[in-house]
Amino acid sequence: MFRLSLFRNRMFTAGNVSGFLYAIAQGGLTFMLIIWLQGIWLPLHGYNFEDTPLWAGIYMAPMLVGFFVAGPASGWLSDRHGSKGLATVGLLVLMAGFLLLAQLPANFSFLPFMLILVLMGLGMGLFTSPNMSAVMNSVPSEHRGVASGMRATVQNSGALVSMSLFFSVVIIGLAVKLPQALSSGLLSAGIPSAVASRAARLPPTGALFAAFLGYNPMRQLLSPEVLANLPEATRSLVLGKEFFPSLMAPAFMASMRFTFYGAAGMSLVAAVVSFLRGKVYIHELER
Repeated sequence: MFRLSLFRNRMFTAGNVSGFLYAIAQGGLTFMLIIWLQGIWLPLHGYNFEDTPLWAGIYMAPMLVGFFVAGPASGWLSDRHGSKGLATVGLLVLMAGFLLLAQLPANFSFLPFMLILVLMGLGMGLFTSPNMSAVMNSVPSEHRGVASGMRATVQNSGALVSMSLFFSVVIIGLAVKLPQALSSGLLSAGIPSAVASRAARLPPTGALFAAFLGYNPMRQLLSPEVLANLPEATRSLVLGKEFFPSLMAPAFMASMRFTFYGAAGMSLVAAVVSFLRGKVYIHELER
């Protein structure tokens, strides 16, 4: 089922290794961007928490546009000029996108964010189609079913590794910084210290899933009895759209920037591997 002898083929090996590194770099990207949008950016721009899942998907659409434009075009070009240049350039474009994302503040302007998403979609499209074509063309026809399964297994494994790494880094960052931010923020808002201390023990996964599921965790952190005894202005503040996102943003963004720089480095290594794949190669035909 897994023919290791195929890895003697330089094109096949380079295509799979670069695909694995590419999957690690971008496999968890969509989830992290959705959490960023749902947990921070959309509430800060006036969207209700329960509406953020829908709008996060809409605001992610520019990446799909870039991918749909570049994917078919790169496949057509790779049939004529080979996969090496297109796949390598695609990975470098993706790397640039990660570096640009790392420069954005938590409450960014949408136009730069949209352009970065389009750029990253273009990079993904430039890499994916030529790389897949190169891997499949480099093996004998009777082994292409096995080769396709191996390629899919390698890339899906990279995506799973990516999600594990992205979430682990973000959760560790939130575990270190979010409790202090919650405690000081609640105390500044006039919440009693005992209540603030108890609320600050929110597990970091709770903050992430609150953002992902589209609800304001402050209603769960503060009991109805506590909320009923707060002045109206304080209650409106802590249950508002900006309070929790503002407290979560510094810890979340520090972790996100770390993951973006790591993903950019992974994309660069993948680009080097892709560049080393050699000339245009089709099994039993080399030119």
